[in-house]
Amino acid sequence: MISELNLRGDEKILDLGCGDGALTARLAELVPDGLVIGIDGSEGMIEVARKDHEAENLKFALMDINDIDFKSEFEVVFSNATLHWIKDHGNLLTNVFRSLKDRGRARFQFAADGNCPNLISVVRKAMSEREYAAYFKGFDWPWYIPTAEQYSAQLDQVPFQEKKVWCENADRYFTSVEEMVKWIDQPSIVPFSSCVAAKDRARFRDAVVEQMVRRTIQDDGRCFESFRRINVFARK
Repeated sequence: MISELNLRGDEKILDLGCGDGALTARLAELVPDGLVIGIDGSEGMIEVARKDHEAENLKFALMDINDIDFKSEFEVVFSNATLHWIKDHGNLLTNVFRSLKDRGRARFQFAADGNCPNLISVVRKAMSEREYAAYFKGFDWPWYIPTAEQYSAQLDQVPFQEKKVWCENADRYFTSVEEMVKWIDQPSIVPFSSCVAAKDRARFRDAVVEQMVRRTIQDDGRCFESFRRINVFARK
């Protein structure tokens, strides 16, 4: 994604959902005469990013992506593996459009329809079990994972001059059960387990992990999950 940007070296870039800042720092290396700002809604992630990455042209800010309110400031708005956590993409795209300078570009990748079918099936089943169902009354599903067609229609509501949406497979073999369990524990199960009372939380988590191992374990000890990604390019 970064190599596709063909950066000159003087751009101002906004990274939405920068996490630990690794990709944000890479962007900063490519724009020595520019500036990169990474934002994330997690105070812990921002602390890690600031600790691990320092450069004169690199800044990190604690900010909810839903609240960005820049006006014609950036040549590039970038995001990798984050925006499925944002539910209102109409608001997001409007804010991104406003944030970009004329001819500025947006480049996103996030989860698409068909992502993590094993995890979603296992979690939905666990949520429906009698001992947990009451915890999920009125539960708001945490991810927005559209088809390419759905997202193209969403993007058409914003007056970008150029736009392109496409999907790709990013299937993953976890090298071990332990590696997959780490991925389940952080961040995948968090929106669900946080709804469960403390006395039942560990049992809920263990049930999800047990079923995931059963569904995904391969003969060589690795675990397989299907991942689907939606890619977005737009130019103002």
